[in-house]
Amino acid sequence: MNAHIEAIGKHHVDTRNQSTVSTATARLNDRSDGAPLRVLSEQDWDFWINNGYIVIPNAVEPEQLARLEQLIWEFEELDPDDPLTWYPPEKSRLRKTELSFNAGMIELYHHQYLWDTRQMPRVHQAFADIWGTHKLWVSIDRINLNLPPEPGFEFKSFMHWDYDPDTAPPNVQGVLSIGDQTDIEVGGFVCVPSLFRDFAAWRATQPADWDWYRPDVSALPHVPVLLKKGDLLIFNSRLCHGIRQNVSASKVRMAQYISMMPAQEHDAALKAWRIRSWREREAPAGYSLHGDPRKWEQTKYPRAQLSPLGEQLLGLRPWQDTE
Repeated sequence: MNAHIEAIGKHHVDTRNQSTVSTATARLNDRSDGAPLRVLSEQDWDFWINNGYIVIPNAVEPEQLARLEQLIWEFEELDPDDPLTWYPPEKSRLRKTELSFNAGMIELYHHQYLWDTRQMPRVHQAFADIWGTHKLWVSIDRINLNLPPEPGFEFKSFMHWDYDPDTAPPNVQGVLSIGDQTDIEVGGFVCVPSLFRDFAAWRATQPADWDWYRPDVSALPHVPVLLKKGDLLIFNSRLCHGIRQNVSASKVRMAQYISMMPAQEHDAALKAWRIRSWREREAPAGYSLHGDPRKWEQTKYPRAQLSPLGEQLLGLRPWQDTE
């Protein structure tokens, strides 16, 4: 049943969600300009440098999270108060045969509530601290809903890098916790900070044809990152990570993937794609991205309204308009 998932390796990761890829010229903040941090404290900064991740508390408003939670149940056509509705046959089949659905991914990208969190000033300023510039574009990414296991379900998520740590340019990724993930049983983010610190020495022990998408890190300490509702986790893409299985009896894990990287305003084709994706509510194409066959984002929900900051984070308005 899971043979297809178990066979996936680095050679399957070819085309990418364009909005999540940084350029060869991208550089993370090295603090050399002496600019003050906006959101991170100095203690946060030290933790970020040494561990490869940082948690920003209260990144968005509670009301935004409540709306997002309600939207997820609606979009998935599940009743939050009736677990018997959580495993309809087709979704159950996909969870057992497709990696992204097995890990709980939901093909929802452009709803107003997702853009509301993306264009929150505190979220933007946190990423500005990480990159050392406020001129950023936001990723157009999706939602995660990890349900308690159903009978016959095998969770096949694994520790991995999303980009080749040997060759990929600097990049970061982010996870906004929509609900509390403070119960270890509910699942969530897990990582290997010791490997982030000592990657070169560990890498020297790996074979030439090693698979960075399925590394054997079983002997290294795994650190679960417990998040409160509204926490934003930002992590370096060179941090080996994964998703812990939800093994609770009745709780769910909800998260929104949000990241930012330096704006590529010179790339006319990328800018046009980003704007079209927002305007037409189109799902990004790429590895493990499927889109919603019902096309609810086009037919059920209106186009998201953007704030001036949101327009800049999309690429609709140049950053040069407001220094």
